[in-house]
Amino acid sequence: MPRKLRELIKDLEKAGFIDRGGKGSHRNFTHPQGLCVTLSGKEGADAKYYQEKQVKKVIEQSQKP
Repeated sequence: MPRKLRELIKDLEKAGFIDRGGKGSHRNFTHPQGLCVTLSGKEGADAKYYQEKQVKKVIEQSQKP
C-alpha cells in the first residue's frame, strides 16, 4: 500500500528540509546543503512510487557528510 504524501513531507522535515511553497498542489522543499525536491498532490493523496523513491534518495544524500 502506498504511503500518503503527508508522511513523505514529515520525513523531509525531520531530515532538515524546509517547505518553500509552490503553486497549486506543488510543494518545493530545500535543504541547507543545496538539495531540493518537488512534491505534487494533496497531502491526503497516495504518494506515487517515483515520489517515494525521490524522497528516499534525497534524504540519503542529505545525510552524507
